Amino acid sequence: MSETHRLMAQLLHGSGLRLLECLRLQVKDLDFEYWQITVHDGKSQKDRRTMLPASLVAPLQQQLHWAQTLHTEDLRLGYGAVFLPDALARTFPNAKRE
Repeated sequence: MSETHRLMAQLLHGSGLRLLECLRLQVKDLDFEYWQITVHDGKSQKDRRTMLPASLVAPLQQQLHWAQTLHTEDLRLGYGAVFLPDALARTFPNAKRE
């Protein structure tokens, strides 16, 4: 199993996340200070918090560092930007790359 898939399996088991919840996780959902994960629009369209196992803090931080490095390299090569609606793109001109 690859490192990414192993980390996902450990999150499913250790945090009680459902598969789709794990796939939808964003950086803002991880709270390393309080060891919590916030799940948005989970079952029954409700938000909830669940535990972040201490054993997964370091691997998650390593994954985030790797993703940030990859994103920076993509931006350097001219990739890595996302589509934003016109008004939002004008209001926040750098948001599509951040």
